[in-house]
Amino acid sequence: MANTLNSGLEGITAAETRLSQINGEKGELLIRGSPIDELGGNASYEETVFLLLNGRLPAAEETDELRDTLASHRHICDEVQAVLQRAAREEKPAMDALRMGVAAANLGVADQDLREDVHRVIAVFPTIVAAYWRYRQGKERVTPRDDLRHAANFLYMLTGEDPSEARVAGLETYLNTVVDHGLNASTFTARVVVSTESDLISAATAAVGTLKGPLHGGAPGPVLEMLREVYETGDAEGYVRETLDAGERLMGFGHRVYRARDPRAAVLESAATSLYTEKEDIEFFETAQEFEDVATDLLAEYVPDRRLETNVEFYTAILLDGVGIPKDIFTTTFAISRVSGWMAHALEQLDDNRLIRPSSHYVGDTRRSWTPVEHR
Repeated sequence: MANTLNSGLEGITAAETRLSQINGEKGELLIRGSPIDELGGNASYEETVFLLLNGRLPAAEETDELRDTLASHRHICDEVQAVLQRAAREEKPAMDALRMGVAAANLGVADQDLREDVHRVIAVFPTIVAAYWRYRQGKERVTPRDDLRHAANFLYMLTGEDPSEARVAGLETYLNTVVDHGLNASTFTARVVVSTESDLISAATAAVGTLKGPLHGGAPGPVLEMLREVYETGDAEGYVRETLDAGERLMGFGHRVYRARDPRAAVLESAATSLYTEKEDIEFFETAQEFEDVATDLLAEYVPDRRLETNVEFYTAILLDGVGIPKDIFTTTFAISRVSGWMAHALEQLDDNRLIRPSSHYVGDTRRSWTPVEHR
């Protein structure tokens, strides 16, 4: 009996998970049972990581312990730094540099147990990204500090200066909000890798390679460019109509899963509101909010049979720009958050592992026979 073909594995359930639940029709997201609108703006990133890995929120001392554990694993060896320096000299994209750095991240590190490997992978992502970006700017890397929280330390390593509480809060909300999202492409990749009983570094490296693709993690940068253009011209309606009349996609709107406004957009909008009230470019933020309203109305006019509302990328671009994250490392910053989801899924896969091995439907020729080369 032939298997049913589901292109892109659409509608196929490949795993049971306790990590996140998505209701695309209602626009709802739960992380370990916690609504994202409660978790995103309230938790520290360490609390969210603990929740993912342990299934409950930590006590204060457990948060401190995890924070210290992650801090102890932040450092990268000279060989990894050399790889990042060369990637920067050759102006490799940031996601390429992250992939290279992660693949080499266990150099100089003694064998550890599975949980310590998880902590190590999560901890080094910000160090790799920040070191590469400093090298790319022709600057020396900034050594990570053990006394700062995960989000604050990343911002510190990018600039060498203590970040403001407002910037830390904005980044921490972002990291919490995008930490896990069902069986997306990169998460599925991580689970496939560990289902073979490979190691966590391999899983993380493969997941980074998957996230690099523009159909998965590459849209916030173009969203920011779009919003900057609209801010300069002051013509939101003209931009949207020109884009849609040309048959092009309007970046930051629509989602493969959600048929309502992405719930993560609301969390990030709230965080951006708090951040931009303290910034001189409040007008840019207000223009972006107005653009969202105009675009949503025009999408309903142009595509009445589909609900194309704001997705996470729209307010990701606005918030990360407000925090001071350079556009070229938006996607690697996403990876800094999502790696905790990848690692939680890897552990969940290994708890009751079965090799992930889907079938394919052959549609090629079946009537060929061997012909000697002199008769071809």
